[in-house]
Amino acid sequence: MQATPDAGAAAAAGFGVIILLVWLLIFAAIVAGLVFWVIALVDAARREFPGQNDKLMWVLIVVLAGIPGALVYWFAGRPRGTLPGAPAQIA
Repeated sequence: MQATPDAGAAAAAGFGVIILLVWLLIFAAIVAGLVFWVIALVDAARREFPGQNDKLMWVLIVVLAGIPGALVYWFAGRPRGTLPGAPAQIA
Protein backbone atom coordinates (compact mmCIF):
# COMPACT_ATOMS: atom_id res chain seq x y z
CA MET A 1 0.00 0.00 0.00
CA GLN A 2 1.16 3.45 -0.81
CA ALA A 3 0.49 6.31 1.57
CA THR A 4 -1.49 9.18 0.11
CA PRO A 5 -0.21 12.65 0.86
CA ASP A 6 -2.28 14.56 3.37
CA ALA A 7 -3.58 17.74 1.68
CA GLY A 8 -4.03 19.45 5.04
CA ALA A 9 -0.43 18.90 6.05
CA ALA A 10 0.83 20.22 2.71
CA ALA A 11 -1.33 23.33 3.03
CA ALA A 12 -0.13 23.92 6.57
CA ALA A 13 3.49 23.60 5.49
CA GLY A 14 2.93 26.05 2.63
CA PHE A 15 1.26 28.49 4.99
CA GLY A 16 4.18 28.18 7.39
CA VAL A 17 6.63 29.05 4.61
CA ILE A 18 4.58 32.11 3.69
CA ILE A 19 4.49 33.28 7.32
CA LEU A 20 8.26 32.81 7.58
CA LEU A 21 8.82 34.87 4.42
CA VAL A 22 6.57 37.65 5.73
CA TRP A 23 8.50 37.77 9.02
CA LEU A 24 11.81 37.88 7.13
CA LEU A 25 10.51 40.75 5.00
CA ILE A 26 9.40 42.66 8.11
CA PHE A 27 12.78 42.05 9.76
CA ALA A 28 14.63 43.25 6.64
CA ALA A 29 12.48 46.42 6.53
CA ILE A 30 13.20 47.16 10.20
CA VAL A 31 16.95 46.67 9.71
CA ALA A 32 16.93 48.85 6.57
CA GLY A 33 15.04 51.59 8.44
CA LEU A 34 17.49 51.46 11.33
CA VAL A 35 20.48 51.66 8.97
CA PHE A 36 18.89 54.62 7.15
CA TRP A 37 18.22 56.34 10.51
CA VAL A 38 21.87 55.94 11.58
CA ILE A 39 23.13 57.21 8.21
CA ALA A 40 20.86 60.29 8.44
CA LEU A 41 21.98 60.96 12.03
CA VAL A 42 25.68 60.75 11.16
CA ASP A 43 25.14 62.91 8.06
CA ALA A 44 23.28 65.56 10.07
CA ALA A 45 26.03 65.62 12.68
CA ARG A 46 28.80 65.99 10.07
CA ARG A 47 27.27 68.72 7.92
CA GLU A 48 27.68 72.46 8.37
CA PHE A 49 24.50 74.52 8.11
CA PRO A 50 24.03 78.25 7.51
CA GLY A 51 22.20 78.95 10.79
CA GLN A 52 23.80 78.80 14.22
CA ASN A 53 21.41 76.20 15.66
CA ASP A 54 20.44 74.38 12.45
CA LYS A 55 22.69 71.38 13.12
CA LEU A 56 21.27 70.90 16.61
CA MET A 57 17.73 71.23 15.27
CA TRP A 58 18.26 68.60 12.54
CA VAL A 59 20.02 66.16 14.88
CA LEU A 60 17.16 66.49 17.38
CA ILE A 61 14.57 65.97 14.63
CA VAL A 62 16.30 62.80 13.47
CA VAL A 63 16.79 61.46 17.01
CA LEU A 64 13.34 62.26 18.38
CA ALA A 65 11.21 61.56 15.30
CA GLY A 66 12.99 58.37 14.25
CA ILE A 67 12.64 57.16 10.68
CA PRO A 68 10.06 59.82 9.66
CA GLY A 69 12.44 62.47 11.02
CA ALA A 70 15.30 60.93 9.05
CA LEU A 71 13.18 61.11 5.89
CA VAL A 72 12.32 64.77 6.55
CA TYR A 73 15.99 65.56 7.13
CA TRP A 74 17.10 63.66 4.03
CA PHE A 75 14.79 65.60 1.70
CA ALA A 76 14.54 68.98 3.47
CA GLY A 77 17.62 69.49 5.65
CA ARG A 78 20.39 67.67 3.84
CA PRO A 79 20.39 69.91 0.74
CA ARG A 80 20.85 72.99 2.97
CA GLY A 81 24.05 71.78 4.59
CA THR A 82 27.53 71.24 3.21
CA LEU A 83 30.18 68.76 4.21
CA PRO A 84 33.35 70.25 5.71
CA GLY A 85 36.02 70.67 3.07
CA ALA A 86 33.57 70.34 0.18
CA PRO A 87 33.47 73.10 -2.43
CA ALA A 88 30.65 75.56 -1.96
CA GLN A 89 27.58 75.01 -4.10
CA ILE A 90 26.57 77.77 -6.47
CA ALA A 91 22.90 78.59 -6.04
